[in-house]
Amino acid sequence: MHKVIDVKPVDDYKLIVTFDNGIVKEYDMKPKLNEWPFELLKNKAFFKAVKVDTGGYGVSWNSDIDLSEFELWKNGKDINLV
Repeated sequence: MHKVIDVKPVDDYKLIVTFDNGIVKEYDMKPKLNEWPFELLKNKAFFKAVKVDTGGYGVSWNSDIDLSEFELWKNGKDINLV
């Protein structure tokens, strides 16, 4: 599985995720915002505090809220940043 090397939160509760193979995907968080513990991400300041986990195994906001690299890869949409 490809590792995450960068994540950027953008408006409308989406993440722009860059993988170690150069592929960039957009992951829409909106469907998860009504699930525990993701509902805490409705706070935009908290949502924007996302970071890449050590080793690139996913992204996280704190020790309870995270997404794996597999989830981001499988359910993210390929985007072209040109």
